[in-house]
Amino acid sequence: MSQIFDLYVVTETLAEDAQQLGVTVKALQDISIQVSATLVAQPEAYLQLEYRVTLPLKCLAAQLTWPKWQSDKVGFKDYLWEQTCLECFLAGSLISSSSSKDNDQSSSMNQTTAYVEINASPNGQYALYEFDSYRYPATLPPKPLMHADGQTRAAIDWVDCSDNLKSLIDSKISVHQPYKYQRSFRVPLGSLSSLHHKVDCPNDAIINDIHPCVILSFGETTLYFAPKHASPPDFHNRQYWTPFDRQAALAK
Repeated sequence: MSQIFDLYVVTETLAEDAQQLGVTVKALQDISIQVSATLVAQPEAYLQLEYRVTLPLKCLAAQLTWPKWQSDKVGFKDYLWEQTCLECFLAGSLISSSSSKDNDQSSSMNQTTAYVEINASPNGQYALYEFDSYRYPATLPPKPLMHADGQTRAAIDWVDCSDNLKSLIDSKISVHQPYKYQRSFRVPLGSLSSLHHKVDCPNDAIINDIHPCVILSFGETTLYFAPKHASPPDFHNRQYWTPFDRQAALAK
């Protein structure tokens, strides 16, 4: 089983975006993006994320920047969000940095939560970043997520990344044929050490909230997709994230 997410496009600039791309607003709203999150506990705990993108029109497919898979590109790379990027945010539980429990207001103000941001390009490049709280540390590029040894950057494992996109190059296909793109990768839960707040917390129970997102680059026009959006759009705003459904995501 998997926890399934349908992603929706940001609407603030949708009319302008449609005009730039030469399509209708409805065509952009008809872009389908679905992400499935599957939790595998044995023999090694990991979270597998699968992204499925479907464009409704050939003219959109022609303008989309979707980097071709290149095995020699697999590795860490900053600033992937500047082009087409598959993203996911993972958070642990809220903790309070206040030593006093008598002052509820102070405790609330000092609530903080660590979270991880995953960026992945369709070409095989990726980055995992860790934040102590909302957009903090505020460095650019963000602080890389490290393994417990403090020396090794965390990584993802790509799954079945062959480009099976014949419809994109077959000129005989109807302009109404949907154009499909897919990528899948695994995140070892053991690498999410910054989400551990309890010594006895098992690997497969450390994720409290999840927020899969996608950035699609169409030349000069960029579209942003998520299950829910803040206004103005902000992927880092945890109020719009979804509780991680461990039972739904657990592989059978």
